[in-house]
Amino acid sequence: MPEGALDFRLLNEFQRDFPLCPAPFAELASRLGVPEGAVLRGLEALRREGKIARIGAVFAPKRIGASTLAAMAVPPAKLAAIAEVVNRFPEVNHNYEREHRYNLWFVVTAGSEGRLQAALAAIEQAAGWPMLRLPLLHEYHIDLGFALDGRDERPTRGATEHNHAFVPPTPLDEDGRRLVMVLQEGLPLFIRPFSVLASRLRCDEGEVIERIRRWCAQGIIKRFGVIVRHHELGYTANAMLVHDVPDAGVDEVGERLARAGGVTLCYRRPRVLPEWRYNLFCMIHGQARAQVEARIAELRVQLQISDYACDTLFSLTRFKQGGARYV
Repeated sequence: MPEGALDFRLLNEFQRDFPLCPAPFAELASRLGVPEGAVLRGLEALRREGKIARIGAVFAPKRIGASTLAAMAVPPAKLAAIAEVVNRFPEVNHNYEREHRYNLWFVVTAGSEGRLQAALAAIEQAAGWPMLRLPLLHEYHIDLGFALDGRDERPTRGATEHNHAFVPPTPLDEDGRRLVMVLQEGLPLFIRPFSVLASRLRCDEGEVIERIRRWCAQGIIKRFGVIVRHHELGYTANAMLVHDVPDAGVDEVGERLARAGGVTLCYRRPRVLPEWRYNLFCMIHGQARAQVEARIAELRVQLQISDYACDTLFSLTRFKQGGARYV
């Protein structure tokens, strides 16, 4: 295999549908036609380089805990200091500066709604600035897989998906909580990684694999595979595009936007009037700002949403990026 080809395939082909079997890296090696040791060494090198955050589970929002997007309007001179205060809270897993009066945007995750609200109150008090709380109301597309070969092959979605009933968070027993805890760290890069997890949990390897399979089937785990770090892969021009869409039509517009190529996230969140008027959010990740701006202009024309007020918040400083911590 040519130099660099193995790294590309490891990054591009296994962001979802990772083999859930006792020897998954051997299975990857068989598919790629290389020795198992080459797969393990390649993944370890990619992790050291920061291109891979971990190999493991992306949990569906609101299925095993509670989370929200939050924002603050911080004077630029104080932004770095306030971001550092926010970062000290383990419930914060993403924290970015964005181009807007509301310039500090972060995600807060906790094991329950009560713990989430307690964390938000503590963050607001420690930071000393009022906070916009923008919890997820409806998901249209949340995946954050990156097609490095340019093909946007997202799973197909029903046009009426927004009519599906809300699925409440899944109560976790003690074994489930402990499994979530070890999965938050990612799979160890060993020949039998699920056996390593099972030894930590004092259960059988088969039980671990079966529960992960069940969570994937139930939608509790949205994706199990290689979790890439987009910034390190060259996706440095990233924009949060927000629209003010009449409530009666937001689901229909959200579904259309979610199916559009280049949209990596799409969801509805509440307005917070008069400070924040927007209710439809999406993310577009690109390698150049002009490319992202052109794609946004194209989308607004193609989807006939040019009449809706919008704003584009490009990411600037990345203060914190990591996996959600539910336990």
